[in-house]
Amino acid sequence: MQNPDPTVISQYDASPTITLLIEAFNQWIDPTKNINDFYDLMWNIDTAVGWGLDAWGRILGIGRVIAVATGKYWGYDEATTVSADPYGQSPFYSGQKLTQNVILDDTGYRTLLLAKAAANICDGSIPGINNILLMLWPRRGNVYVVDGRDMTMQYKFEFQMTPLDVSIAQASGILPKPAGVSATVAQELHTSTPWDGGGTVWDSRMTSWDRT
Repeated sequence: MQNPDPTVISQYDASPTITLLIEAFNQWIDPTKNINDFYDLMWNIDTAVGWGLDAWGRILGIGRVIAVATGKYWGYDEATTVSADPYGQSPFYSGQKLTQNVILDDTGYRTLLLAKAAANICDGSIPGINNILLMLWPRRGNVYVVDGRDMTMQYKFEFQMTPLDVSIAQASGILPKPAGVSATVAQELHTSTPWDGGGTVWDSRMTSWDRT
């Protein structure tokens, strides 16, 4: 609150009524809280919530609603992923994916917006893209991009992806890629089983999707 004393002429500076009215009026029109709320809840993307994040989404061109695959289809033995089941557990693929719209909460949406902002200024290099992958999926496991050296690239995930992860990586337009380069998304899981002769046998299973 600003000091109201300079606004009162000397003949009224001892009047409790006038000074109280000026102090109260000063509090009523003080914009400090509104300015702080505007900065914290909307302008600062690190603390913005609700409508503030939605406004950032319109600026960055990415919505809060993401289509997530809801059904699985028949696959081979290695198809133990979020999109397919082994033989006898799911129907054949009909040619059209079953999806449902999921509304991201503020925490997930903020991460998506920050990644989109980073993608907008990304130089398309492998280190730059890897930084965005680590921003989107921190502490989940290894995630990185592989250069095919033939105008192709692959986003590789070495942890179990959720349907939401697949949707973000495959169709949201968040992950950048250089112009003229085709990209795919691959999940590679490493499992280990004890060997009778001693030691451990490692098994790797990979599932890939074309990026739309």
